[in-house]
Amino acid sequence: MKHLLDTGEDELRRWLANRGQPVYRAEQIYHWISRTCVDDFAGMTDLPKQLRAELARDFCLWTTHTTTHRQADDGTEKLLLELAGGGSIECVLLRDGARRSICISSQVGCAMGCVFCASGLDGVERNLSTGEIIEQMQRLAQLLPEDERISHLVVMGMGEPLANVDRLLPALRWAQADVGLGISPRRITISTVGLPRAIDRLSHDGLRYNLAVSLHAPHDALRNQLVPVNEKIGLQAILAAADRYFHTSGRRLTFEYVLLANVNDQPQHAHQLTELLSGRPALLNVIPYNPVPGLPYRTPSHANQRRFREILEASGVNVQFRHRKGDAINAACGQLRRTRSGPVTLERKV
Repeated sequence: MKHLLDTGEDELRRWLANRGQPVYRAEQIYHWISRTCVDDFAGMTDLPKQLRAELARDFCLWTTHTTTHRQADDGTEKLLLELAGGGSIECVLLRDGARRSICISSQVGCAMGCVFCASGLDGVERNLSTGEIIEQMQRLAQLLPEDERISHLVVMGMGEPLANVDRLLPALRWAQADVGLGISPRRITISTVGLPRAIDRLSHDGLRYNLAVSLHAPHDALRNQLVPVNEKIGLQAILAAADRYFHTSGRRLTFEYVLLANVNDQPQHAHQLTELLSGRPALLNVIPYNPVPGLPYRTPSHANQRRFREILEASGVNVQFRHRKGDAINAACGQLRRTRSGPVTLERKV
């Protein structure tokens, strides 16, 4: 059976019309999914009984199963979801004041090979379907009380989002649609290591999502070590594509930089980074490393973090240091999944 959330709205309307059903039934169905998160079609009580039976015959409603649910004192909640076809993914709900943000995955595993990240230690198994991406949103929405709604969405979990752009973009359209979650595109962020062709597609399609490019190094020599896929791309090609996206979308760019002790956190790295970003109306989001058991990378000392920040700010870089949330529940992407599959060894890493 086809996943209902892999079925576009037009396709669902045609399916309904072929059964003599009015098109407004589609909105009723989507309302049940996005607002009440029913467990099955039988629970959609304002639909005719025969229609509910036909829906159950032709479509799947949920294909994931929550195997682990962890909560932290800071309000962060993380789910490990088992997929019907095998494999598992992670998604996170973060609370910050009135903001309710979710972080979702786009692939099972990751092929980008970032050496400090738990998500890609075993490579990539497959892309997620549109329905599997939307299900994460809905599973996380179920964690909120009725008077709260998801306000922000970041595609920053497992996988490289722009390597699965054909399935991701319909899911994001659901996220911003009134029949879906109703999130403004200004509050949706796609995080990427930088795939120029896919970034240009976002530009050509006239999309207005926020783009966060994960740098992690101020020059190619170091980035090739930390993000091996960079050898085939190069920072200048990535930055050029990001600039094109800024000019077409008008959305300020964000550059992500995971700070690794004694690897990319030295004063020369900060100075090189200011040169790289000079003249760009961008935000630099610095993320002190969240250690992964079995990997050699560590969080920089507070003194090194402070020195790194001072150099950037003195050079006029718009910088913020991200406050780590959910450490106690392995909230960094890939960590919870890794605890289920055993400890990491350095041999597997390389």
